[in-house]
Amino acid sequence: MIVPETLIRTAERADDAALAELDRAAWSPLHAVLPAPEPPYEPFFDERHVPGDYLLAVREEEVVGYIRVVPPTWLAATAHVRQIQGLVVAETARGHGVGRALLRAAMDKARADGAVRMTQRVLGHNAPARALYASEGFAVEGVLPGEMFLAGEYVDDVLMGRSLTPR
Repeated sequence: MIVPETLIRTAERADDAALAELDRAAWSPLHAVLPAPEPPYEPFFDERHVPGDYLLAVREEEVVGYIRVVPPTWLAATAHVRQIQGLVVAETARGHGVGRALLRAAMDKARADGAVRMTQRVLGHNAPARALYASEGFAVEGVLPGEMFLAGEYVDDVLMGRSLTPR
């Protein structure tokens, strides 16, 4: 199978509907901490979720993935850190390097913005995401056992991070 080239670009306001659709289609208890979305659907972008925080993966003019990267807090003390707060890949694009391309592009953008560290939180039972992050140099830096109660079960909240500077 020939895999089309993936373009990584910053989101634009016009991507709202495509991102909302992707988010709904990709919803899974493996990674979601909120219930599955139901109509009437909210817009994807709002005052806290702005296009400039998202990098998109686009193949043949279709949005097939996104990553959201933001400062972890508003504090000056954490200005050197960027945090991944969402990584979604369409089911049809999984296993073709889209998540890895988004993650690498996000790290490059964070470095260009002056960040020296990147962190993220992942649910303990999300083995595919944890494996992707680990393969890109993220290490488990903490575990909050049973921090989430999802679908009738307690799930660990795993904190992962890595340096963005050469060693």
